[in-house]
Amino acid sequence: MKYNVMLKILMLLLQKRKVTATYISNRYEVSVRSVYRYIEELIVCGVPIDITRGRYGGITIADTFRLPAGYFTREEYASTINALEAMASQISDESLISAKEKLESRQKNEKLELSVCGSIIVDGGTWGDNVKFTEKMRVCEQAVNENKSILIDYISREGEHSKRVIDPHVLIFKQNVWYVWAFCHTKQEFRTFKIGRIKYASFTGKTFVKKEFTRDDIYLNFYYHSDELIDVTFAIEKNSLADAEEWLGIDNIEPRENGFVATLTLPNDSGLINKILSYGGAIKVAAPEELKERVKAAARKIAEEI
Repeated sequence: MKYNVMLKILMLLLQKRKVTATYISNRYEVSVRSVYRYIEELIVCGVPIDITRGRYGGITIADTFRLPAGYFTREEYASTINALEAMASQISDESLISAKEKLESRQKNEKLELSVCGSIIVDGGTWGDNVKFTEKMRVCEQAVNENKSILIDYISREGEHSKRVIDPHVLIFKQNVWYVWAFCHTKQEFRTFKIGRIKYASFTGKTFVKKEFTRDDIYLNFYYHSDELIDVTFAIEKNSLADAEEWLGIDNIEPRENGFVATLTLPNDSGLINKILSYGGAIKVAAPEELKERVKAAARKIAEEI
């Protein structure tokens, strides 16, 4: 938290060159005393900052001071601005937009022309529902950043509604899907919620203290335990390779004789059967045998009902 605020103050000074301690205090929600302490630490680090007391005083950074020319390479500028552009388009957060504009401004001052800008677009919403999804993302992102508890109406995979108060700790983006990892007050444990399954989200007016955690604490096989997964081998026809690549991933597919083969672990639920049937036999189950029989039974049921 401390160094995060110090960095924000430094970037603010580089942008405005002169501000008051009160302005910084209000902007970053820290005490004036803390502002002066952060400024003193920046001065110790070699940043040429001058503090002038009185009615017309303020905190000023030398006009000649710039971040080192090698602070970012040309490619690093491009990658950073592109990533901020992508995230800002999805989360619509003012701080992300501000950071992107500052980097673009600095890039121009350093005369580092970018060959590509804004080349990444992230859209985690469903077709035709970008506004509602973005609003839910904004609430979750603000809750994570500001330690705010939120009330959500969540629809489970089985279609069950449940209203829960959660304390969001981190946002996760995996396989083109956004999730929020949060402490659930109902279950009294951490749970991973798919943002696309949140009907609505609103602030409760209460804040929380974040618990210490690492990446290893987050179970990234969302919704599924080991006994709910199955190892599958598919035989794929050539004319369905593109569809198979989008579903199973290019890295999981290998050429074999007159077609292709893919072996991977998938959720063992009804959605898997429906997905396999949707390819009309162009993607066949080679193993295990019990899954093959389930697909056959589902196909026979469909044929009988036509």
